[in-house]
Amino acid sequence: MVDRNTKLGRECEIHKGAVLGTDPQDLKFQGEDTVLQVGDRTIIREYATLNRGTSASGKTTVGDDCLLMAYTHVAHDCVLGNHVILSNAVNMAGHVELEDWVIVGGVTPIHQFVRVGAHAFVGGGSRISQDVPPFCRVAGSPPKLYGLNSVGLERRGFTSETRALLKKTYRILFQSNLNVSQGIARAREEIDPVPEVDHFLTFIENSERGITIG
Repeated sequence: MVDRNTKLGRECEIHKGAVLGTDPQDLKFQGEDTVLQVGDRTIIREYATLNRGTSASGKTTVGDDCLLMAYTHVAHDCVLGNHVILSNAVNMAGHVELEDWVIVGGVTPIHQFVRVGAHAFVGGGSRISQDVPPFCRVAGSPPKLYGLNSVGLERRGFTSETRALLKKTYRILFQSNLNVSQGIARAREEIDPVPEVDHFLTFIENSERGITIG
């Protein structure tokens, strides 16, 4: 079922029992005129539910070429980038942001206002209450970092040089005796400022909920 104020891109697939564009499950919602926007070629499988936004942002957004498997829930004011995969029964609270190429394993709840960085991989059955840094693997309840998403990065065409720089950045941030701010400062001093490294560091600098480390 597609409810009101829902904008679907080209060549989307909406499967049986999926419900799109219903009111947000937020007691503060007072019937504001908000939207759900879904990009091109996105697949939404059986019994997934996607709510519209609230007055906080006005919309819930799902990007292009995403796959939302059965029983996933995308709550109000969430932002999903392009090429995002949510496995079965991923449940997102409000205001969650998933950057491009994020993969979340099944039966994983994500706390409101959490951000998951680009190309991150979240293992199934995790419980995500803090930000997940880009390019990394996280799993567990409570979750832990398990290094870079090396296989995913290679599959997506990241060069060996870029992967090596990201690995060096990871080691400085998470495998040294430095605290986060010290690690960021050292990484900026010692590592070539390619866009991927800059995004890695800036994402962590801007975290308001803290970073999943474990």
